[in-house]
Amino acid sequence: MLQLAYISSSRPGLTLADVEDILTGSRRRNEADRVTGLLIFDGRRFLQVLEGNAETVERTYGRIVADPRHRAIVKLSSRDVAERAFGPWAMASHIVSPVVGTGDLAAKVDAMTTGIADANMREMLRGFARVRHAA
Repeated sequence: MLQLAYISSSRPGLTLADVEDILTGSRRRNEADRVTGLLIFDGRRFLQVLEGNAETVERTYGRIVADPRHRAIVKLSSRDVAERAFGPWAMASHIVSPVVGTGDLAAKVDAMTTGIADANMREMLRGFARVRHAA
């Protein structure tokens, strides 16, 4: 099974409706394709982890790269894993201001990643949240 993580910047002017469209579409497709993962959006950047069948994950990533709502996409990791880190989540997510709401991203991501056994993956996600929190 492939686990792929990337970070991207949102295009200028991204709206709440755009982010909701991304989540709705990804959850629908991911459930059908048996892709699981996590998407975090901090108002400027996306951090996402996808996992599932290698061909399906690569196809999903290809759609993301072609999506004009993302720019400056950087693949952080791509590796084979024996089991899913994100269990049954078709796409767990957390979104914080300025696009919508407020909140402690670091605390929310800590709670969402408690069960992730891979310390490197867990700390990458938590580090993303803390960079936003410190800014």
